[in-house]
Amino acid sequence: MIERNHLRILREVELQGSLTAAADSLNLTQSALSHTIKKLENQKGTPLWVKEGRAIRLTQAGEYLLSEAKRILPQLERIDEVLRQYADSEKGTLHIGMECHPCYQWLLKVVEPFLQDWSGVDIDVKQKFQFGGMAALFNHDIDVLVTPDPIFKEQILFEPVFAYEQVLLMSANNPLATFEYLMPEQLSDQTLYTYPVEIERLDIYQQFLLPAHCRPKKHKSLEATEIILQMVSANRGVTTLPQWLANEYAKTHPIKAVRLGKAGIHKKIHLGVRKQDNLNEHIRAFIELAKNTDLRKSLA
Repeated sequence: MIERNHLRILREVELQGSLTAAADSLNLTQSALSHTIKKLENQKGTPLWVKEGRAIRLTQAGEYLLSEAKRILPQLERIDEVLRQYADSEKGTLHIGMECHPCYQWLLKVVEPFLQDWSGVDIDVKQKFQFGGMAALFNHDIDVLVTPDPIFKEQILFEPVFAYEQVLLMSANNPLATFEYLMPEQLSDQTLYTYPVEIERLDIYQQFLLPAHCRPKKHKSLEATEIILQMVSANRGVTTLPQWLANEYAKTHPIKAVRLGKAGIHKKIHLGVRKQDNLNEHIRAFIELAKNTDLRKSLA
């Protein structure tokens, strides 16, 4: 039978680079570590690694078991942590994954009252899951996924919590700033600044430009919102942001927000959770608070 210790050994060998270092990290002797794996190999009838001098090379079976160790161990460690928190009368940590650059400013407005209401719950926000948050949710790396583009799966529940309009930002000196709304062809002589995201995930392309068979003169990707805003303020190009965030930045930057198309592009921030966690009291409280946070008023 595969035990957690087998998985930990394989993961540690890869991390440490040698059997000796892995044994030291796991507080085992090298002979005990080798004996444990040899016993498993005999049970399963296949080798997991072969020695090449002082180094080892994983077999195909070993590579498979290592990949499973990387998937399963974080989930088991998370379970251990939650049980420890229950044993210590702690209320735990809510792990949130961000799949949206501008959503972080929205999240701050929800986190503040949540921390006040739930003094025993910590918040851990992970931004490394940009446009890869579904895997993090499935793998239990996060509890809640914040995204404007939900991918509906049977095991995941998404709830819309905040509606907003995506608008085009430009310098107040840009000739386009005089329009009430813009049509796709009007961006043909503009430089469009966006976050480093695939075109397939950019609303301005999918809902505005490509259906009209239009493209901007240039498309440049930048990671930092403040740098994008500086470029736009200097009339070097245009960008898109949620209307509520555009209004906030307009207080400190010489920029103007204009609607994309006569009807505009309308979006919703969604919170995604695993079905089995939907009734978790901390998660439900966070979702309900997010639904009841009037961001437009808080940023007025």
